[in-house]
Amino acid sequence: MVLIMSPAIIYSSVAVFLFSAISLVVSSGYSGGAVLLSLAGIGLLFRRASWPKLERRDWIILLLFLVYFLTWAGEVCLDGQSSSRLDKPSRIVLAALALFWLLKYPPRASAFWGGIAAGAIMVGLWAGWQKLFEGVDRAGGFTHMIQFGNISMLLGMLSLTGLGWAMTQKRKVLWFIVLLAGMLGGMGGSLFSGSRGGWIGIPFVLLVLAHAYADLVGRRRIAIVAVLVVLLGTVFYFHPATGVQSRVQAAVSDVDRFFNEGVVNTSVGARFEMWRSGAFAFKESPIWGMGTNGFRVYRDTLIDAGKVDPLLADYGHLHNEYIDTAAKRGLIGLLALLALYLVPLKMFTRMLGERLVNRQPYAAAGAVLCVSYMDYGLSQTFLSHNSGVMVFFFMMAIIWSLVRSSETGTA
Repeated sequence: MVLIMSPAIIYSSVAVFLFSAISLVVSSGYSGGAVLLSLAGIGLLFRRASWPKLERRDWIILLLFLVYFLTWAGEVCLDGQSSSRLDKPSRIVLAALALFWLLKYPPRASAFWGGIAAGAIMVGLWAGWQKLFEGVDRAGGFTHMIQFGNISMLLGMLSLTGLGWAMTQKRKVLWFIVLLAGMLGGMGGSLFSGSRGGWIGIPFVLLVLAHAYADLVGRRRIAIVAVLVVLLGTVFYFHPATGVQSRVQAAVSDVDRFFNEGVVNTSVGARFEMWRSGAFAFKESPIWGMGTNGFRVYRDTLIDAGKVDPLLADYGHLHNEYIDTAAKRGLIGLLALLALYLVPLKMFTRMLGERLVNRQPYAAAGAVLCVSYMDYGLSQTFLSHNSGVMVFFFMMAIIWSLVRSSETGTA
């Protein structure tokens, strides 16, 4: 039977494919598909008869988007920041519009998983070229190297998640090879970037996938994949050309020097010092926070008083999503951030326990997205970057639409 897709479904599928496929290999590549989806969502607003029927759980996702937007926009306004600072939080509204469209016209599953794998493979090859042939110290592409490495890792882990979906397809061998290559490419891109934070979350991702696919794939195959991931990481760690071993050893040395000698002018030491300044700020203004401008003024007073090292004046954020948010938006902002990650994670894990075969890969992908961002936020203020905002909110919109459409058999 030939499946005939409507033009709207084709449009969604192309946009979703592009969103992941060119996300890191083209300057602001994640914006291409996102803009297409947002424009479609805006157009749909003017066609009341075509609106999707929203369930309570759809409203929950939209409400989480709105609350996080309001806490961010509220900080901008109350802190006296320039109106241009509303640019990044406005992307959250655009993602909500994209979700509105996608709930009505979800993409094809092959477009989603194919885009993920294509993006991961290309970024892995490109990062390897930069590191091994161009001789750069750390691959970074068109964005900050930590953002580059962690988003690459996310694409790799989502490719790994897609292996469960591949097992249910007619061309499962082909899809398995493509998605396995995506996993290797995404992990390789992260390694060549020198970003260490993304690797901390791998055990938690593997736990999500073990929970999701134990019945479908079998515990033995899951164990084999887990061993493959560990072996790959080990090979990259010990191979001198990747620079991974030296980066890990440097991190261990930084920790030792900070606690035993008080040295802060290192990568890890500077982070610890930044976190101290954030703790001071939160203690001073725990409910609403100080705002970005307010925090800078307060940080300078800490420097003048000798309570923190002067090198902090060179940093715009605190390299920890949770501490940075607590310092600048207080407990209100921190709760909004935690809800943004934990509420969908709870929804996705509950779905995984219901064992609906068609929905399982997308619920797993949603859980992986949440777990990954929670990990990335430990050592980087990930959502302070445009790439971090765009990838999280639009990826959440895409995955959620696939969760919903898989329940009706349209994914």
